[in-house]
Amino acid sequence: MQDLGQAFATAWAMLTGFDPALWSVVLLSLKVSLGAVAIASALGIPLGAILAVARFPGRGGVLVLLNAMMGLPPVVIGLLVYLLLSASGPFGVLHLLYTPTAMVVAQTLLVLPIVAALSRQVIEDLALEYADYFRSLGLGRAGAVATLIFDARFSLTTAVLAGFGRAIAEVGAVMIVGGNIDRVTRVMTTTIALETSKGNIALALALGLVLILIAVLVNVAVMGLRATAARAAYA
Repeated sequence: MQDLGQAFATAWAMLTGFDPALWSVVLLSLKVSLGAVAIASALGIPLGAILAVARFPGRGGVLVLLNAMMGLPPVVIGLLVYLLLSASGPFGVLHLLYTPTAMVVAQTLLVLPIVAALSRQVIEDLALEYADYFRSLGLGRAGAVATLIFDARFSLTTAVLAGFGRAIAEVGAVMIVGGNIDRVTRVMTTTIALETSKGNIALALALGLVLILIAVLVNVAVMGLRATAARAAYA
């Protein structure tokens, strides 16, 4: 118990003392995850909106595939990106393997199905509500998609935050494509795994506390956005 208490004290001192090694890992984690979420949102929200309003042969199969990809094991995504970016892969000439860029690619592929699937559900429910109104205006599909995305912006932000939660907590895929290189591709989750195995509990605890804080802040943001959306709906 004394060792654990000392580890907590050291972890707290590292956090409050702004330990450079710790906060460099935190900043890299945020940079990679936020970059991946930005790309996934830019692609996933329009994709979800299109799937919500469009009707075409094979749509059911696309939706099943999209929902299945939400539960795809991260290590499978990591392996796929590794094969694409390795020296013998089709994108090996870009030399992106074991770089933060490769980690962004892997996290984007993990987050994209989540954002797209959640966006589709939100916008499809809204599209059913607005269907008669859109028909009366003679609004085309492109106009309907743009209108629905804007009107569902608060709910869609919740989908984005859900994607961020998945990205920031990821370890398997980023370990495979990033290599967990010190001060290059080492993020919070991979550092926690490594430092725990080395017995450096204090650093692992400090990073764990940061991840918990991020999780709490994401949930607070989701609750705030839901409350804002409810007020806007009845304004």
